Amino acid sequence: MLRLHHILIPLLLHFVPKPASSAHCTTTTSSKTFEKCMMLPTQEASMAWTFHAHNATLDLVFFGSFISPSGWVAWGINPASAEMTGARTLIAFPDPTSGQLVLLPYILDPSVKLQKSPLLSQPLDIHLLSSSAVLYGGKMATIHDGATVQIYATLKLGGNKTRIHLVWNRGLYVQGYSPTIHPTTINDLSSAATIDVLSGVSNSRISSGYLKTMKTIHGILNALSWGFLLPAGAVLARYLRHMRSLGPIWFYAHAGVQLSGFIIGAVGFGIGIRLGQLSPGAVYGLHRKLGIAVFSLGALQTLALLFRPKTTTTKLRKYWKSYHHLVGYGCVVVGVVNCFQGFQAMGEERSYSMLAYCLGLSTLVGICVALEANGWVVFCRNAQEEKMRREGVLGFGSEKEKPATARASSVSPSHHSRSQSLSQGHG
Repeated sequence: MLRLHHILIPLLLHFVPKPASSAHCTTTTSSKTFEKCMMLPTQEASMAWTFHAHNATLDLVFFGSFISPSGWVAWGINPASAEMTGARTLIAFPDPTSGQLVLLPYILDPSVKLQKSPLLSQPLDIHLLSSSAVLYGGKMATIHDGATVQIYATLKLGGNKTRIHLVWNRGLYVQGYSPTIHPTTINDLSSAATIDVLSGVSNSRISSGYLKTMKTIHGILNALSWGFLLPAGAVLARYLRHMRSLGPIWFYAHAGVQLSGFIIGAVGFGIGIRLGQLSPGAVYGLHRKLGIAVFSLGALQTLALLFRPKTTTTKLRKYWKSYHHLVGYGCVVVGVVNCFQGFQAMGEERSYSMLAYCLGLSTLVGICVALEANGWVVFCRNAQEEKMRREGVLGFGSEKEKPATARASSVSPSHHSRSQSLSQGHG
């Protein structure tokens, strides 16, 4: 089941058009000309460079944009892997005193990722020969939302290595000279790539638009399956099984809905695994753990169908029902919670997609409340009628419901007198 995504993901993505990037990189700036350039997969960023093989020196410029007049733009390299933690970065932002653009070096250690301490500038432990930053537009340009910045750097690559791990990002605020945490949308958490500066080949072959399409499919499938179909299947079992006129129809409807939800959810789970492989810099600890938990519970619940004991085995049936209810309701609760975690991870907390899901879920909850209230009304009414029958206040509804003494006392007088005369005759 875990390998199901290898088959179904290509089928799903075959019908999704791959977005073409309308942006183009450039090798020419106002001060330098470079040999190669490349569009980076997120934030409409790009990079141009020239690699001097004879002395392993790399001249480059990074093109980024601000998202706030008081924000920051960062570019850097990670000696170990394509992720933020451990990166050696150059961050450009407006000087708090003069308002002019400044460029300072920072090392992103694990404490910064966990926000245990503010990010402080410190010298980089790489062969950085020179660095500078300028705003697009020259000296008269000002920092504003959407302003483009160019970060220049010259560094020496050691050990005959031509592959570098790039990271880049941008944030809203700078407190003093300490940049604050960047937004946590999908693009912001996926701003990393590995590039071979000699050949110009990058491992970031999935564009941001294509990656976003996969995430949208992942969200739709999981919201439909774990977040709606499985709760709907539980509702069918709870409120239809007591309707004797339906017979076994309720069971087949319940099993069909639950099985369909699990299959769709398994596809969504497989896409989620693939997204994790394509986004090494994105870490969603709680969402990932809840996803694994809900998939495991769903698999256990599906296996319960295979080991469902017969109604004749009373003891085993009792234990099976307890297991079935506990795992089923746990799967429903964890699935719904993880759907909201998914919306938060995608930065869609206030989107129309989340509004549509909330409306669908609230409709299902409203139906449950109405059916539950109706069930209690019927139960209380039947209990009251039964009590009145026992007290003799309410008559019995049919001849079959009368006790034997009541039927014996209801024999007609003519029949009784005729029986008495016959007995006297025999006497």
